[in-house]
Amino acid sequence: MLQPYIPVLLVIAFVVANAILMLGLSHVLSSYRLTAVKLTPYESGMPVLGDARERFSVKFYLVAMLFIVFDVETVFMLPWAAAYHQLREIRGLLLIEMFVFVAILAVGYLYIWKRGALEWD
Repeated sequence: MLQPYIPVLLVIAFVVANAILMLGLSHVLSSYRLTAVKLTPYESGMPVLGDARERFSVKFYLVAMLFIVFDVETVFMLPWAAAYHQLREIRGLLLIEMFVFVAILAVGYLYIWKRGALEWD
């Protein structure tokens, strides 16, 4: 009864054992010599400028949210491609569905482009 799940359980066991092994080896083999250079905050090799709690522009968050929305929506195209490949009898309907989906994405993209949401000041 559980025989089909054995490969999945073996992979999960291997991943967990590998993670524990890597963490344990890095803990055992690492040196804990803290220096002043190691204790300084690191930001792309540049010295820290200003306070970490300063305000960001709303544009930054807007661009980040737009990226997430369009990224998640494009991820929905992968299951559609698999369904399109497997369901031969309704390919026409699936193709129309994807054209409508891409059209809605295009309208949203044009709207935010015209509103200036992608312009960085």
